[in-house]
Amino acid sequence: MKIGFIGTGIMGKPMAQNLQKAGHTLYFSEHYKPAPADLLGDNGIALPTPAAVADAAEVIITIVPDTPQVEEVLFGDNGIGKGLSEGKVVVDMSSISPIATKAFAKRVNELGAQYLDAPVSGGEVGAINGTLSIMVGGEQATFDRIKPLFDAMGKNITLVGGNGDGQTCKVANQIIVALNIEAVSEALVFASKAGADPARVREALMGGFASSKILEVHGERMVKGTFNPGFRIKLHQKDLNLALTGARELGVALPNTASAQELFNTCAALGGSEWDHSGMVKALEHLANHNIRGE
Repeated sequence: MKIGFIGTGIMGKPMAQNLQKAGHTLYFSEHYKPAPADLLGDNGIALPTPAAVADAAEVIITIVPDTPQVEEVLFGDNGIGKGLSEGKVVVDMSSISPIATKAFAKRVNELGAQYLDAPVSGGEVGAINGTLSIMVGGEQATFDRIKPLFDAMGKNITLVGGNGDGQTCKVANQIIVALNIEAVSEALVFASKAGADPARVREALMGGFASSKILEVHGERMVKGTFNPGFRIKLHQKDLNLALTGARELGVALPNTASAQELFNTCAALGGSEWDHSGMVKALEHLANHNIRGE
């Protein structure tokens, strides 16, 4: 397929590379953020604006930081909407507001195109390896058409429901991930403060019921102190804000989500907005006046 791809950051770049490896030609917009040189060539073409990308492509994928950026790329002066026509598909793989997503889908549909919200989970490693979980909202027929593209980028691909439901699922995912990071952080700080070696505690826990992907991957980051993103704390703050805002609108209590957000806020206050979200442990270390790495 001819695919427009807007957003070539930590997640987007390897996702784009996997689509190219699958044989697709990608069009990139220099207006939003120029694509890295190693994505350009015979199957990577730079065009000046998102509108030009949409005009050239059959499917347009976006993966940008937040709701305002998605709206700008879609409906700005030189946005994707200017290049849409009957039969084209917009696939937003960003993590943004479910409510805004429904409004965006309606506007895209009115332009004659189809819309899927398809946020991802799995981090940079999943993006590189093509093993992302992809949570999709939209129509079954559109999902079936785009499924081969999802297969090039991920392994666990689920049509959750209609437009907005993919984003709702991603918010739920981010709640679970944040609370797991908090649990692992608290456990390792507790163990270290009690005098145990946190690396050996983590190794022991990996063989029991407490084992998890967060303990495996982020627990190792915590023990080694490797907090280069990954997935930035400021982006997880954005996702938890979507959860807490939605909870207020729905009349739902999310007390532990709120506590995880406060710990991320503490990290930000310590200058850690750009840390990997496993850096939440540093907030708990700060509160305990104890560093598990003996730094």
